[in-house]
Amino acid sequence: MRQALRTEIIKMCNKKIESKGDAVGVSFYAFFANKNDRPELLMEVATWWIKKHQLDHFEKAHKIKDMIERNI
Repeated sequence: MRQALRTEIIKMCNKKIESKGDAVGVSFYAFFANKNDRPELLMEVATWWIKKHQLDHFEKAHKIKDMIERNI
């Protein structure tokens, strides 16, 4: 996954954790606007989330942030 996207995901996870607490969950859709204006980036995250790591639809923001920071 490209670095700019990794940075955006970490930023969003931090925002969610700060506003909703440590137990907040996120889906890969959380990193995008409600309209599909960046389909190639959406598919990049979906591939990483679903195909590569076989994650559930919702995962803890801390878990996703940690995986991204460790470049998993």
